Amino acid sequence: MSKLLNRIVLVSTIVTRVVAQNGADSMKSLKDTFSTIADIHAGKVSLGRVTVAGWLRTKRGSKKFSFLELNDGTNSKTIQVVADAVLPNYESEIQKLTIGAAVCIEGELVESKGQGQKYEIVAKNVEVYGFADPDTYPLQKKEMTYEYLREQAHFRPRTATFAAMFRIRSRVSKFIHDFFEENGFYYAHTPIFTASDCEGGGNVFQVTTLPLEKIPRTPEGKVNYSEDFFGTPSFLTVSGQLEGELMALGLGKIYTFGPTFRAENSNTSRHLAEFWQIEPEMAFWNLTDTIQLGQDLVCYCVRRFLEECNDDLDLVVARNGVDPRPWLRMTLEKPFVRVSYTEAVKILQECGEKFEFPLGWGLDLQSEHERYLCEKHFQSPTVVYDYPADLKSFYMYMNEDGKTVHGADILVPGVGEIVGSSQREHRYDVLIERMHKKGLREEDYSWYLATRKFGTVPHAGFGLGLERLLMWMTGMGNIRDVVPFPRTPKNCLY
Repeated sequence: MSKLLNRIVLVSTIVTRVVAQNGADSMKSLKDTFSTIADIHAGKVSLGRVTVAGWLRTKRGSKKFSFLELNDGTNSKTIQVVADAVLPNYESEIQKLTIGAAVCIEGELVESKGQGQKYEIVAKNVEVYGFADPDTYPLQKKEMTYEYLREQAHFRPRTATFAAMFRIRSRVSKFIHDFFEENGFYYAHTPIFTASDCEGGGNVFQVTTLPLEKIPRTPEGKVNYSEDFFGTPSFLTVSGQLEGELMALGLGKIYTFGPTFRAENSNTSRHLAEFWQIEPEMAFWNLTDTIQLGQDLVCYCVRRFLEECNDDLDLVVARNGVDPRPWLRMTLEKPFVRVSYTEAVKILQECGEKFEFPLGWGLDLQSEHERYLCEKHFQSPTVVYDYPADLKSFYMYMNEDGKTVHGADILVPGVGEIVGSSQREHRYDVLIERMHKKGLREEDYSWYLATRKFGTVPHAGFGLGLERLLMWMTGMGNIRDVVPFPRTPKNCLY
């Protein structure tokens, strides 16, 4: 029996070895065979044999040779590939390549003799992964409008401008995480499904599993939410702030960074139905502390952006004709001016400028007002604080005057308001009164109110929309063009 078992084990080992050998090629890593174009231009790839893969940006050639301009998405640059007619598939495939085709190139990386490029590849083998029919491929060599490209969002990352934009988005997101990590914050994941409306504005997307064609009703004729998945009216979150406060009241300093949703029927260049927000919350902080944090975050991101993203920014600027660097440098070089809402309204009323929107104490400041303050009057980034209570959310700390709340907006040149912050109302009785004035029911926020009854402390936080930040930093004129797949009214295709 022992010999039989040994023989079975031996046969099994031999079979396993044979299978492993036969399957070795099919299990070989594909990515490890390629060098990236970013690494080549960074001097990280030695001259000599190299393999790259990517998509054709341009192609020109003749019966004797072709120049293929290749980009793989790893940076803003391309690399030129020289394909000679001696290649076996030159006539059958290479000459038929058009913009958008996907290829793998094996060849020799050499120093280029041409102007404007340091390296090029002399092809030894060209493998075509996928052709792109020039008659039906949505991206063409001619300039395409942003409006057209929004209808082709599934191909936008292949264009030079949007590849640059989305690389910038990735890098800026990392800057944000780095900033909070370096300042001792914990990254908190707050829920996307929620039963509360943080802002109290009602512009929420409702989530349900109830059959819409036959909604169950109570005997009184109301929707029977007990049969719904969560057993209560539920929504996509408009903000992670309230849950973020709960986390801060145990961990001290936290930040959230995730998608938020607003069902606002707006088609302006500044609104999305789905967008990403950065929301730090800090226990034992006041408004002054959180304003400083907002300023520090903005300056940190701008500084690293100008140091690390110039190549991609150049591409975006070349397409838009708007260079944001002057106002970005202003943010770094000039002090942030602080002015009360009351003073700001007085300045705007007396400035002699003609504005489209009305002005007056108790009215919200519009983008044109905000930009006038920071671009023309102060010529510096500006903080406006102590807004009328009626303009702001229920959770903001009520000032002693009974009319204003301890909230502030950071205004920057080029866009206006970019950060909205406040000291949170930690006094139980005052918070209850504010909620009643806003028409909110205590029972819907019992868990939030409980934090004001047990171990309450002064605390503060702010919200910064990633897309608004990116618009400002890149000079992009429409918020739909700084997010890969924009969600707007009547648009949820992908």
